[in-house]
Amino acid sequence: MNSLPPATTTQAESVTDEKHPYRIVIVGGGAGGLELATQLGNKLGKSGKAEVTLVDRARTHIWKPLLHEIAAGSMDTGRHELPYQAQGHWHGFRYRYGEMIGLDRAGKRVHLGATYDEDGREITPDRWFPYDTLVIAVGSISNDFRTPGVKENAIMLDTPEQAERFNRRILNACVRAYAQPGPIRDGQLHVAIIGAGATGTELSAELHHAARGLVEFGLDKIDPEKDFKITLIEAAPRILPALPERLSKATTNILHSIGVEVRTGSAVTNVSKEGVTLANGDFIPSELVVWAAGVKGPEVLSNLDGLEVSRMNTLVVKPTLQTTVDDNIFVIGDAAYLVPEGETAPIPPRAQAAHQESSHLVTQIQRRMNGETKLAPFKYRDFGSLVSLGKYSTVGNLMGFIDGKSLRIEGWFAKIMYRSLYKMHEIALHGYVKVFLDTLSRLLTRRTEPQVKLH
Repeated sequence: MNSLPPATTTQAESVTDEKHPYRIVIVGGGAGGLELATQLGNKLGKSGKAEVTLVDRARTHIWKPLLHEIAAGSMDTGRHELPYQAQGHWHGFRYRYGEMIGLDRAGKRVHLGATYDEDGREITPDRWFPYDTLVIAVGSISNDFRTPGVKENAIMLDTPEQAERFNRRILNACVRAYAQPGPIRDGQLHVAIIGAGATGTELSAELHHAARGLVEFGLDKIDPEKDFKITLIEAAPRILPALPERLSKATTNILHSIGVEVRTGSAVTNVSKEGVTLANGDFIPSELVVWAAGVKGPEVLSNLDGLEVSRMNTLVVKPTLQTTVDDNIFVIGDAAYLVPEGETAPIPPRAQAAHQESSHLVTQIQRRMNGETKLAPFKYRDFGSLVSLGKYSTVGNLMGFIDGKSLRIEGWFAKIMYRSLYKMHEIALHGYVKVFLDTLSRLLTRRTEPQVKLH
């Protein structure tokens, strides 16, 4: 690691004398990070009790569970993305554009690398941000398990940009197949989705519907039943291993009924431009490959001035969500590794965990500001899992509603519950009135536009 500049460097944006307000820096504007910045900004930033700063390498926020809809083209990003700059202005926190590349724990500073535009011109310089309390909420990235060809030939769905890139490739592939003089060749419009967790399974259903929508808008040379094929590949014995087996079987039956090929017990050994090779030697021709098989922490977490990392490169935290070696640093969301007392597995990387952790820290950070050294431990409550299959169905299980047992749900009620998760996130950011008006506006606009993205 490069030697650190002195703590009084002029590159540090905030003043460093004793008169500065309490400085809270949140790195990562995902579900947990943005909710935390919003709540702390409302409670502390607006009144001047603290200086709340949110750092992110993107300029806008999209709820990550929606990325499969963006990839399929069934959701317009522009109607759901939230500018960090505007959110900070409305809710009393500062937004700073940049990506964390290092940490100086002794000087209590976060290192942000320089940023550049598409022409290579510098936007923001290399900078250091001082903090009194630091919250790391950088999320997770896809884990390719060092499978040959994945980085070169597959698209991951970690960011809106990747989801939009895949959507453009789908649209271009369909237009290319329609415009070419000869017949559509085998594999030309085949999509292989590797990983049958929630993201991969939801994407397979959304793509099936979106492909038929594209054909309806004039690409009638393409036969969606014969030419457009989707293969969902999973190394485990069944899809959706986080859900009860009955729901996994029900989902598999739904996917089979709409023509999605499901290959379970099938590990991928290579991804090429022509397709996917399985461990048993089978080859699945496909020019479009999505990798959705597992997650890990971003690479930056492995070298943050001695912070303890797990096997999956996430930061190990104590029950208070503070890192094991530095009480000034908290971690929430997918980047945190916490095994609850009495459990053997860590808290799963889900949006509901990030939401609960951010709500917990709002109170705990205020206690810390007041000089309290003993903070309350975080207690995760699993409300279950829901998986949307687009227009076809929604399945899931709700935990602890009947004498501590799970309630398995499917169909219309499950769909309403699935949509309510996103509404809860929006309410945490905007409040009830704005969410109601935004929802009404989207419903009205939805009736006047194509149901699939065509550009």
